[in-house]
Amino acid sequence: MTIGFEVLARDGAARRGRLTTAHGAIDTPAFMPVGTAATVKAMTPDAVALTGARIVLANTYHLMLRPGAERIAALGGLHRFMNWPHAILTDSGGFQVMSLASLRKISEEGVAFRSHLDGSSHLLTPERSVEIQHLLGADITMAFDECTPFPAPREAVETSMELSMRWAERSRAAFVPRPGHGIFGIVQGGVHADLRQRSAERLTRIGFDGYAIGGLAIGEGQETTFAMVEATAPALPADRPRYLMGVGKPADLVGAVKRGIDMFDCVLPTRSGRTGQAFTRQGTLNLRNARHAEDPAPLDPQCRCPACTGFSRAYLHHLTKAGEILASMLLTAHNLTYYADLMRALREAIAEGRLAEFATAGLVALPLPGEGRVA
Repeated sequence: MTIGFEVLARDGAARRGRLTTAHGAIDTPAFMPVGTAATVKAMTPDAVALTGARIVLANTYHLMLRPGAERIAALGGLHRFMNWPHAILTDSGGFQVMSLASLRKISEEGVAFRSHLDGSSHLLTPERSVEIQHLLGADITMAFDECTPFPAPREAVETSMELSMRWAERSRAAFVPRPGHGIFGIVQGGVHADLRQRSAERLTRIGFDGYAIGGLAIGEGQETTFAMVEATAPALPADRPRYLMGVGKPADLVGAVKRGIDMFDCVLPTRSGRTGQAFTRQGTLNLRNARHAEDPAPLDPQCRCPACTGFSRAYLHHLTKAGEILASMLLTAHNLTYYADLMRALREAIAEGRLAEFATAGLVALPLPGEGRVA
C-alpha cells in the first residue's frame, strides 16, 4: 500500500484513525471541503486550513476542461497551483460527466461527451481519468466509475455496477504507485444490498488503498443511505479507509460514522454559506431572516471561527441582505469550522467510548477544542 492508514480506536462499528499521505496526516473521521475547480469557494487556502481541514477535494472533470491537467502539471502540480500544502483527493469525473456534460455516450471504452463550457468533444476513459489525476498530483486518486441514476430498474443498476467494476480494474492498472499516494475504488449497486456487497467483494479482490461508497445521497433518503452503508461497510477491508461520497448533513455524518465510515465530502457547508445558511450548536440559521436584523449576539457563542469571534448576527444579516462578498466568506468559514469541530468531537467520542452518548445528545452541544466531553 502506498498510503498509510491506522485504526487507533473503535467504538462499536465506528473507527478513529489516521490516514498518512505525501502531504501530511489526516485524523479520521474527517470531512473534506469541496474545492471542485482548485478552490474552496469564498475561502483562501489559509482560511480553509484554519478551520482544521487537512484534506480537500478537487475534480478531474472540471480541471481537465479548465485550465487543463497538462497546464497544471507544467506549473508544478495542483498543490502549488492552488497554494494548498495539505492533502488533496480528486474525484474521477464520472459523476460530473453524467450530470453536466451534454451529448454523452457511454461505451466499454469510457464516456464520450461534449463540454458544458464550450461544446468541445472529449473522451474520458479510466486510463485518462487516472492520468489526469496523476498530472494534478493528487494524494488520493479515485477510480473512474459510472454513477447510476436514481431511481433506476435493478437490471440497469446491475449492468452499470458491472461496468464500473471493469473500469475499476483498468483504473487500478493505470495507477502509478509512489510513496504517499493511493487510489480508492468505488462501490456501486444503487439501493440493492446484494449488488453493493458483490461490488465490494470485486473491489477487494482487485485491491485498493481505500474504498468509497458512491451513488448515494442522490434522492434515496437517509434511511436507505444508512441501510446501504450497513450492508457495505462490513464487506470492505477493516484496515483500509472507507469514504462515503457526497454526504452530507450533520446528522448524516454522525449516523455514517456510527456505521464505520471514515471520510466524507459534501458541498452543503460551502453552498449554504453562500446562501445565508449557518450550522450552529443552536440549530441551522437563515441569516436572511429579519429576526436577526437587530441581534447583537454572535452567530454561535461557542464557535471559534472569525464570523463568531468578530461579528454580530445583525452584521451578518446586513451583509447577507446587501449581497456583500464578505457574507459568503464569513459564513462559509463558519460552516466549515462547524463541520471540522463536529468531526473532532466524533473522534474524541470514539476514543473515549462514548459515541452512543454523543449521538443521543445530538449536534447542539459540540465542545470547543480541548473541552472534551459533550455537554
